[in-house]
Amino acid sequence: MTDYSSPDGRAAARSLRWEDGALYILDQTRLPREVVEEKQESAEQVWESIRRLKVRGAPAIGIAGSYGLLVGLKPFVHLDPGAFLSRAEATAAYLNTSRPTAVNLGWALGRMLAFARAHAAAAVDATALFDMLVGEALRIHAEDRMICRGIGESGEALIREGCGILTHCNAGALAASELGTATAPMYLAFRRGRRFRIYADETRPLLQGARLTAWELRNAGLDVTLICDDMAAYVMSKSLVDLCIVGCDRVAANGDVANKIGTLGVAILADHFSIPFYVACPSSTFDLSTPTGGDILIEERGAEEVTAFGGRSTAPEGVKALNPAFDVTPHALVSGFITEKGIVGPDYGESLAKAFGA
Repeated sequence: MTDYSSPDGRAAARSLRWEDGALYILDQTRLPREVVEEKQESAEQVWESIRRLKVRGAPAIGIAGSYGLLVGLKPFVHLDPGAFLSRAEATAAYLNTSRPTAVNLGWALGRMLAFARAHAAAAVDATALFDMLVGEALRIHAEDRMICRGIGESGEALIREGCGILTHCNAGALAASELGTATAPMYLAFRRGRRFRIYADETRPLLQGARLTAWELRNAGLDVTLICDDMAAYVMSKSLVDLCIVGCDRVAANGDVANKIGTLGVAILADHFSIPFYVACPSSTFDLSTPTGGDILIEERGAEEVTAFGGRSTAPEGVKALNPAFDVTPHALVSGFITEKGIVGPDYGESLAKAFGA
């Protein structure tokens, strides 16, 4: 396992890396007990890694998809450029079926395909086109790092000395690159000397808040307290929370937000207790072609994630279970979007089109 620098200089692990022509993915399903990377040998393996949440978080999934396309195309560099391009289109379409809700995966794959189509005619052979696609994937990854920093710069002023912040699921460095999205303002405010409390929801059923967010923030030296999902109302009622910041997987044109299941409940509670509720996300997460949250396809996952806990059954055998991976928060509950272009506020139908319409 390779160690990297976390936002405060401590050793930490990245969600994925491209090194010496190979893709390595940190298996987040094994955190925090084990820190294990897996080399990705095929498009099918990358598809499975995304589907099984070994890599997760909208920006990280997009980056994994762009590198996963390279993994799938590597055996076909002997083809002529036209046949290679056809293979690229088929592989991208396949990878895009791994998770339907997060828009970043389709965005990154679409960008890779557009690049391939634009350069196929000029490529001497498929190897040359493949090498150019490697450069594009590296640019997507590098841009995400800059975007995360931009989100941090946009939102860090919201965090006051001594305040309490509640976050849900994991929108940190493990879900993106370097600083993450929802955690980017926290990391920058911490770097600049402010001290504050973070309350991390455990985020059932897969505990991304407990296993990932609490692990990541604690390793970076931030003051993080883990709470069960059903404790959010309690900590808000005790005036322990001054601000909510979450990430998201897709934002509709009207500002409705699809994020990890349970986010809607946090937003409703924040509205009840008059606590600002912000969503942090890159520009690639805004899907202006989707009119409202009702038009977003919500991924349904297997019942075993609900009927078991820690690998042990916790429910009657054969009981039915409902397991949507995401819910949709109406735009009326969102105080603003923290983006690399600044904080975008209501009216979202106009403000989002102005900021991201191009």
